[in-house]
Amino acid sequence: MRAVVQNSFGGPEVLETVDIDRPKPLGGEVLIRVRASGVNPVDVAVRSGAYPLLGEPAFGVGWDISGVVEEAGPGARFKVGDEVFGMPFFPRAATGYAEYVAAPSRQVARKPASIDHVQAAAVPLAALTAWQGLVDAAQVKAGDRVLIHRAAGGVGHFAVQIAKARGAHVIALASEARHEFVRGLGADEVIDYRVTDFTDAVRDLDVVFDSSAEGARSLSVLRPGGTLVSIMEHWNAELAAEVEAAGRHFAGVSVEPDYASLEAIAALIDAGRIRPHVQETFPLEEAGKAHELVGSGRVQGKIVLTVR
Repeated sequence: MRAVVQNSFGGPEVLETVDIDRPKPLGGEVLIRVRASGVNPVDVAVRSGAYPLLGEPAFGVGWDISGVVEEAGPGARFKVGDEVFGMPFFPRAATGYAEYVAAPSRQVARKPASIDHVQAAAVPLAALTAWQGLVDAAQVKAGDRVLIHRAAGGVGHFAVQIAKARGAHVIALASEARHEFVRGLGADEVIDYRVTDFTDAVRDLDVVFDSSAEGARSLSVLRPGGTLVSIMEHWNAELAAEVEAAGRHFAGVSVEPDYASLEAIAALIDAGRIRPHVQETFPLEEAGKAHELVGSGRVQGKIVLTVR
């Protein structure tokens, strides 16, 4: 099968499309014929060596997948022909940029029926990050005032929609060029972070969803008892201690596979309450171009690789 691998850290040019052996599903696993694979900023950081999550190369790249079950191992919860999506094995290697991926059946979920594989591949890692932060950790509820950093990005555009689906009043930070997009996602207020300091614009928030490493500054806009959700500084014990000492709650989120949450997200997609936004697609062989675009930091929503 074709798969994208890298043999060294470096720029997008280190990504190579090669032929490797097709994986075989074990008990409880499914072999998925991948139709599309999402590209995330963490993929770029792992490739470059900025975030050496997988150790030294060589290794395969990518996690987000959507496709069709080709084989089902004994005890797997899907059958051949089922359409599924997920981000198996994260934070261990999954080699998601490939024609086939073998994954535990409880790390993937049935694909939402209302969207295609390209849109579905844009969902898992970003939407699960938002869900695990806002729903599982912060327990966002109707009437909560929630601030979303980087609201037009991959994680952010799902965070806006998930918070809104929970009944929250959503305040989004985005550049002026993205305001119409973010309002279309359901944001109640949008602040241009380039011209307005959010710490001057908002107060007494119930939740801040921070994907910009702005945890220390975000603390000042939380009400007593409010929750700071951090996905960039989830490891920061000093920040966690500062937040708790100030009478607020700290929730560091490092996303993990979770089929139950994926099913809940899929239900909201099929109900029309969440929609993934795919800015551009590239064929598998052009993974380097996709990484270059994601690495620019100028993506609205997600970038996806298509697999023939």
